[in-house]
Amino acid sequence: MEQPVIPPRSRTLPQRWTAALAAVALSLVLAGTGCSGAGTASPAAAGGGAPNAAPVVSGPLCDLLPSGSDPGNPAALTGQPAEVALQWLPVLTTFEAAVRASGMAADLHGGSGVTILAPTDDAFAAKFSEDNLDRLLLADRDTLRALLREHLVAGSLSLADLVAAGKVTTLAGTTLTVTGGGGNARLADHADTVCADYRVAGARIHIINHVLGNLPTTGGPGGHRAH
Repeated sequence: MEQPVIPPRSRTLPQRWTAALAAVALSLVLAGTGCSGAGTASPAAAGGGAPNAAPVVSGPLCDLLPSGSDPGNPAALTGQPAEVALQWLPVLTTFEAAVRASGMAADLHGGSGVTILAPTDDAFAAKFSEDNLDRLLLADRDTLRALLREHLVAGSLSLADLVAAGKVTTLAGTTLTVTGGGGNARLADHADTVCADYRVAGARIHIINHVLGNLPTTGGPGGHRAH
């Protein structure tokens, strides 16, 4: 019997969050909102068993992400629940942890679908100090959920759809202008897509290089742990 492939996120989550998030994850499983069984995908589902017509992702970061027959390649993620697909994208450790900590996994695949604008780990580090990020992930669930809604748009929209629309409204009620073309887009005049158009179950994932919303910026130089 083949052994299931464990998504790499379970092995790379920063240690300072592991114990606290374990309690959160357990409560979500019991509530039915976690990704319990979905967290261990089979090799065919999350590895090399890709559909014949491979989806095309675009952006300057794509070359550094899983491709070809690598686990987590774009074709392998097609049809996976969004919260599972996020675990296979190595630059989205913080965003994926935030989804789990907030209990918003179900919000990523409902109704007519959802567009996920997922900031990279570097984007979170530039936006929040370690102290602020810890507080968000481990203590301030309401603010965390509000922050995540700034990165969700109703409807599963491709990059071309976003650019054609010119404006989209997030689930937080914020209107974002969208400009661009040729495989890239700029959101709200400061966030750029760096690898767009991951197709997952009921959703599109576009990786972006800035955190959206109006929370104060505490990251960057000097924005680490308080002493």
